[in-house]
Amino acid sequence: MSGFLLAPEGAGERYDYLIVGAGFAGSVLAERLASQHGARVLIMDRRDHVGGNAYDEPNDAGILYHKYGPHIFHTNSQQVVEYLSQFTEWRPYEHRVLAHVRGQLVPIPINRTTLNKLFDAGLKTDEDAAEYLASRAEPVEEIRTSEDVVVNAVGQELYKLFFRGYTRKQWGLDPSELDKQVTSRIPTRTNEDDRYFSDTFQAMPLEGYTKMFERMLDNPLIDVRTGVDFAELKDRASEIADHIIYTGPVDEYFDFRFGKLPYRSLKFDHQTLKQRQFQPVAVVNYPSEDVPFTRISEYKHLTGQEAPVTTVTYEYPSAEGDPYYPIPRPENQELFKKYEALADETEGVTFVGRLATYRYYNMDQIVGQALATFRRMDEKRARERPQPTAVAAE
Repeated sequence: MSGFLLAPEGAGERYDYLIVGAGFAGSVLAERLASQHGARVLIMDRRDHVGGNAYDEPNDAGILYHKYGPHIFHTNSQQVVEYLSQFTEWRPYEHRVLAHVRGQLVPIPINRTTLNKLFDAGLKTDEDAAEYLASRAEPVEEIRTSEDVVVNAVGQELYKLFFRGYTRKQWGLDPSELDKQVTSRIPTRTNEDDRYFSDTFQAMPLEGYTKMFERMLDNPLIDVRTGVDFAELKDRASEIADHIIYTGPVDEYFDFRFGKLPYRSLKFDHQTLKQRQFQPVAVVNYPSEDVPFTRISEYKHLTGQEAPVTTVTYEYPSAEGDPYYPIPRPENQELFKKYEALADETEGVTFVGRLATYRYYNMDQIVGQALATFRRMDEKRARERPQPTAVAAE
């Protein structure tokens, strides 16, 4: 449903909550507030669909593809799995990524197979691989940047082959200019485990993310409005609802009072090819700076679909466009802290989600954050609920 109605036909004049953004954070809170509190919720999004960046849809060839690049679900949180399982069945899937390096496709994160293929190292055990990596490592006295993290672990050659070019393309900055957290997320393995993630639960929503979101929001107490920009009605938000839950960019909410928070964006080139399979795994990374894109994704690996054609996406990092990744540098965190202080003192608004808190979260972490936010709201509601008056015995 799109368009905006201040008071839908047959509804009361006000909502209990206006939720800005229909991605994971907003949709989880809409579902919880409606189903657990009986709250009337209006959830809106400036895009013409729900699901945020996890949105998927079948293209003209019938291939279910991810409009905003591949989203792979993985988590160690049983609570998050149990919650989302109310709205979807799952297709078991373990994500594997290859990197195109020196004319070969090798596993990333770097493992024993990677080292043997690239350097003909003949490593047979974990101990062999650990010793080999240690012999290449170049210890850094104080680890401050992303470059320091990798060079300290595996040395300059592997750093340049796998990390330097990819990072420069992804972030528009050299790894020496980025916080150490960027490359700390990527492990180096001494075994032959070629899975990208090691989480206990790894699977894809059986019918896709969009179907899961639609079920999550399928409640008569929830009204969904898409194609609506919050900026157009911000001035009358207090007329629409008692409380706002905001999941958009925090700097935008405050009209960029202290300046724009820096983000990296992405451009996508979706192509359907007249062949059954394009590449051996769902994602192949291209670390070389000679290649303009960072990776190619092929969705049939994720969905298990059978078809005579296949859909792939070439991914190009960009300085312009929708905000995807907060750029992790100390000066950006300092700027965010100014907005965070404003958010903390803003009455009647709860800020939640990746953009509102200027942090990079995986999907399960956003679900966990939203569930934790609901628990705090639930506890506050319980504290404020009038207690029954005790009747004194005669």
